[in-house]
Amino acid sequence: MKTSVIVGVLLIVLGAAALVYKGFSFTTEETVAQIGPLKATAEVENDVAIPNVLGIVAIIAGVLVIAVGARK
Repeated sequence: MKTSVIVGVLLIVLGAAALVYKGFSFTTEETVAQIGPLKATAEVENDVAIPNVLGIVAIIAGVLVIAVGARK
């Protein structure tokens, strides 16, 4: 399989996933207070939104990469 086809399919799959999931979240541990050797921490959940435009652009780019790769 050509590299351009693999990259194109990967872009299409990632673009579709971005449209379906619309974002992701991850948890980090942050220090809230520190007094001497004692440290208080809290887990903070961070949300990252993926714009729909980014998913659409990735799908279009994937189709273009496959089309250009097929012409060569």
